[in-house]
Amino acid sequence: INVAGQPCTCGSKILEGYVSPYNATVVDNLLAHDFIPAGRVNMDEFAMGSSTENSALGVTRNPYDTTRVPGGSSGGSAAAVGGDLCIAALGTDTGGSIRQPASFCNCVGVKPSYGRVSRFGVTAFASSLDQVGPMAKSVEDAAILLGALAGHDPKDGTTPPIPVPDYLAALEGADLKGVRLGLPKEYLDVKGLDPEVKRLTDAAVEKCAAAGAEIVEV
Repeated sequence: INVAGQPCTCGSKILEGYVSPYNATVVDNLLAHDFIPAGRVNMDEFAMGSSTENSALGVTRNPYDTTRVPGGSSGGSAAAVGGDLCIAALGTDTGGSIRQPASFCNCVGVKPSYGRVSRFGVTAFASSLDQVGPMAKSVEDAAILLGALAGHDPKDGTTPPIPVPDYLAALEGADLKGVRLGLPKEYLDVKGLDPEVKRLTDAAVEKCAAAGAEIVEV
């Protein structure tokens, strides 16, 4: 994600020495909402990884257990939030690169719907799938950040000229009535699954059902 006057290496020596001359739209959007950039973090090289071990800048560790990985490819963002270096961070998600490291580092991670957030100034991996999204300590903080990021951008033709909802207000009094959630049952029956992972997943499913969601095994 390009920030004017700062390096943007994508975790690779190929871009060593490159300094961005401009801001990505998401950076300008955050600055317009008075967010304060705290720094840049590590990632898998060109987002091609899921552990943040594959970077020219070195390995990133999980803040909860430094013998483990933080996930990836936006593992530096998740580790920074999980390790209390910042209250929120940006990541990019093509096939799980926000959501997976967020889950590894006890954060909230959101991949927005395609076109909801501008990709101008963001190094592409797979343009038909890439999205910029928030990582945060809470759903509320993630909603605030997404509201600042989202919106139409004339520099990105995939962003429609439609209003941005008040994501934070939408959380007030919200429940899951009428929401159908798919549960891939075979994921919970695999050999070697950590019992703690299964226990926590089952507990989350029960909470969603209690909030009114319809759980559908797929």
